[in-house]
Amino acid sequence: MAALGRSERIVLGVVALFTVLAGVANYGGWPSGLAFALATVALAGLAHVVGLATEQVGRRFGPAVTGVLQSTLGNLPELFVVVFALHDGEVVVAQTSIIGSLFANALLVLGVVIVVGARVAPDGVMRFKTKLPMDTSTLLLLTSFIIVIIGLAHASHDPASRHVREISTIGAVALLLVYVSWVVPYLRSDDAAEAEAEDEEGPALPMSVAVTLLVIGGAGSAFVSDWFVTALRPTIDALHVSDAFAGIVIVAIAGNAVENFAGVLLASKGKSDLAISVVKNSVAQVAAFLYPLLVLISLLFAHQLTFALAPVYIGTLLLTSLAVWQITGDGEAVAFEGWALIAIYAILAALTLYE
Repeated sequence: MAALGRSERIVLGVVALFTVLAGVANYGGWPSGLAFALATVALAGLAHVVGLATEQVGRRFGPAVTGVLQSTLGNLPELFVVVFALHDGEVVVAQTSIIGSLFANALLVLGVVIVVGARVAPDGVMRFKTKLPMDTSTLLLLTSFIIVIIGLAHASHDPASRHVREISTIGAVALLLVYVSWVVPYLRSDDAAEAEAEDEEGPALPMSVAVTLLVIGGAGSAFVSDWFVTALRPTIDALHVSDAFAGIVIVAIAGNAVENFAGVLLASKGKSDLAISVVKNSVAQVAAFLYPLLVLISLLFAHQLTFALAPVYIGTLLLTSLAVWQITGDGEAVAFEGWALIAIYAILAALTLYE
């Protein structure tokens, strides 16, 4: 690891420390609140390590691959958390953490990125290319369509409502096929996530070091996610918060630390296209790749994940899709639009407290 800079070695040391402490807390019977806090910090730190390694690997293949790799592997902690939650029968937490990732990235993180990006822009207007935002909105609306029709079937007592698992499985396969049909041309496109490449100095780490960090970060995320879920239930009970709040706010924010940090940092540097790319790629990944993939993976467990959501979340997801499309579809945004997205997320978080 000699190729790492001093600051990077310090960060890795801190992440390793919290990961070890999280393991000791889990196996040593420490108080659940402390064990949960340590696992949360470790999970966020490991997400940062995965993001750093992914960026280094992706730079060798271009900005489009970098964006997709960072979003895909940056969601590894979220993937593991949901898998372990389903294994433990925490279906509500698993499902709300997935849609929570959508809400956190599409509302909170995107809102903060727009506020920061607009403030550093000379005229107060953040400008970016429109192709990725429009593509993301299409994928998000497609996911919303599947969720809405299942919700309507339930509400109307349609005969199809008795086959939610089968419909969700078919919908998951359809979503994954659409995602593949989008991501392949996107990776080949020179316009996709075309960030200020001239500002990049190329890979800073040898390939072997980047891959090693990627493996360590991914493996560490798997272990810490298990500890995180183990401490989650007693912590929820001790804090007297709802499962929905835990999934939509706590788990979603902890599992998306890479996008939270990277998007805001890029926006503060005036790299609008890169900032929007990181956040929008994550929204597309969760909506059209991670969610349907987990629906299929859940078929292996006693408790299945489906696209059936409570009516309030169906409405919120649909309105979120429309809000994101309206604000980012024209390729520019001002600070108040970012604050509007943040306000929507705050209202949603408040609602989950009382469920």
